[in-house]
Amino acid sequence: MPSSKTPTDSESAERPGKPVPPEAPELIWLRPERTGRGPRPAHSRDSIAAAAIVIADAEGLDAVSMRRVAAALGAGTMSLYNYVPKKEHLLDLMLDAASGEYRLPPEPSGDVRADLARLAHEQLAIFRRHPWLPALVLARPSIGPNALRYTDHFLAVTAPTGLAGGARMEAMALFNGFICQFAQYEQTAAAGAKWQTEMVGYLTQAAMSGEYPHLAQAFATSGPPADPDQAFDRTLDRVIHAILAPAAQ
Repeated sequence: MPSSKTPTDSESAERPGKPVPPEAPELIWLRPERTGRGPRPAHSRDSIAAAAIVIADAEGLDAVSMRRVAAALGAGTMSLYNYVPKKEHLLDLMLDAASGEYRLPPEPSGDVRADLARLAHEQLAIFRRHPWLPALVLARPSIGPNALRYTDHFLAVTAPTGLAGGARMEAMALFNGFICQFAQYEQTAAAGAKWQTEMVGYLTQAAMSGEYPHLAQAFATSGPPADPDQAFDRTLDRVIHAILAPAAQ
């Protein structure tokens, strides 16, 4: 007896007939930039990402839209979707373009601490050039071709430590997270001088109240505010020491 239920999509797909096209990959890195058919495209992912970064550097990430990027390139907004299907893909392209600014040597020097310090300063410099970048890294982590190049270099730098691959990946997350948070703190301090002054006053008052003896001791021995670069180097040294330390058994 014939079934009375309506065939599902999956059942229909199994029957002979018109083939169902495969679903497009969500990751833009899995989508070919061009099919090889037709005329050479007028734009590229690199040029689109570069135009978006110029806008973000000047006006912030909120100013970046497909319409603004298309206008900067002299293209129609809808035509841009042929290269970048959606806004999230544009953000991924911007992240990876920034990762391409690392000047990585062909091979590590063999001095793990020195190589990590060099890498950290490069990353901080990139974050300082692109103030919108730290928040985007934390909100939408993405690993494109340039980020893979960075990852492979980090793993090569830390190979002499003898740590397992998984531990070195965890170390990279801690390392990158520290630099990202430091860059964000710098931006907050620079943008909110009044807020920072009031916060220092508030903490000083709390330390003097007698209710927080350990805070009072820290304030008494901390001295004047440190130069940002000195504070970065000092904290970076602690982070590198932590990520290179063998795990407790």
